[in-house]
Amino acid sequence: MGRFEELQQKLADKTARVGVIGLGYVGLPLAVETIKGGYAVVGIDLDPRKVESLKAGVSYVQDISDETLQECLATGRFFPTTDYAAIAELDAISICVPTPLSPNQDPDTSYITHVVSQLKIHMKQGMLITLESTTYPGTTEELIQWEIEKLGYQAGVDFFLCYSPERVDPGNRKFNTYNTPKVIGGTTQRCIDLGMALYGNLVQAVIPVSSPKVAEMSKLLENTFRSVNIAFMNEMALMCDKMGINVWEVIKAASTKPFGYMPFYPGPGIGGHCIPLDPMYLSWKAKGFRFHSKFIDIAQSINDSMPDYVLHKTVQVLNLYAKSINSSKILILGMAYKPDVDDLRESPGLEIYELFKKNGASVDYYDPYAKHFVNKAGESVHSIAYDLERFRTYDCMVLITNHGSFDYRELADLGVAVIDTRNAFEGVEGSHIYKIGMAVSIPQKKEVVSLLA
Repeated sequence: MGRFEELQQKLADKTARVGVIGLGYVGLPLAVETIKGGYAVVGIDLDPRKVESLKAGVSYVQDISDETLQECLATGRFFPTTDYAAIAELDAISICVPTPLSPNQDPDTSYITHVVSQLKIHMKQGMLITLESTTYPGTTEELIQWEIEKLGYQAGVDFFLCYSPERVDPGNRKFNTYNTPKVIGGTTQRCIDLGMALYGNLVQAVIPVSSPKVAEMSKLLENTFRSVNIAFMNEMALMCDKMGINVWEVIKAASTKPFGYMPFYPGPGIGGHCIPLDPMYLSWKAKGFRFHSKFIDIAQSINDSMPDYVLHKTVQVLNLYAKSINSSKILILGMAYKPDVDDLRESPGLEIYELFKKNGASVDYYDPYAKHFVNKAGESVHSIAYDLERFRTYDCMVLITNHGSFDYRELADLGVAVIDTRNAFEGVEGSHIYKIGMAVSIPQKKEVVSLLA
């Protein structure tokens, strides 16, 4: 029996040992689904705190409950470790490590190259390797295939290589790792067949494509599409602000069309692990082919400008109440990059916090999920407690994240000026509520007096 047939049999009868490298927002849910699929899973992460937390049955990923994690441990088929030597006992691995941008906005693939260096030391022949980390087209061949083939191994014969982009949406209550279709591309047909055999036992649907490059490009297309459309709506918000038109009412009206339109919404900026980064991976790779994507560059520029627009809007509102941003007390409502999660990665709220501080404001924030972050000065900043009497003492509140747990009417009733960047206060009346994408109007004098009292 050849290596392909041997691994195919192991995957079919669930005797294959599977590794997941990187146990974060992507890797841990994948490990859980792999265990549910009947396989023994070795989870490798270099952070000893994560590994100890997992061994204790305490999850640090919001989408995986402690109860679910403990059920996985109770099977006796989950083995978290920091030791890459465990690779030697594995039949298949999925690589789910971060792929951030460098300070110069170029791809940082150092986490992938580190994993590959460990693979070259510990891997055995006949292994299936699947990369899930978001990256530029060509990464799977350039950083994994070519490096392993330097050992004398041949892809599709001595080892099997695929790319299957993660599609994790933290906090999404409808779609998760299991019921989100999985795209997969392999370097050979045998690679695709084995990738399908593994993932077909983990998720509801697997979509094969002709190559890793197609799979890599599909992931970048998905999120560049979102980035460009969000940027367009952000520009429409800036335009409507100038023209005295309510952009939120415009979007609502346009959304009544049952065909040819898909609603996107403006906001204080883009955040998360995909939309701010993925288009830059694609733009960087395209430049190697002497192709410059104007759409990507323009979209990135518009989205990056939104924190400054929020600062400008806040200055405008404070001016209405005869206040300067310098020495004003500002409360940021919500710091996570999206509603109902604790994820702060690339959150525009972090940049807005720094802009307020830079302009002399006294800034606090409240977020029931994201309890603390480290600012640019290296200081730990903690969320204040939910205290309406304390909230009443601020000069203005700036809504960054529209968490579902916020009582917007209760917050509006405080009478404190509100800058709403998400249309979260829709249906809550009050001339002290100001929204991006709308011109700032001067409140009546009696309201100014009450807010300054």
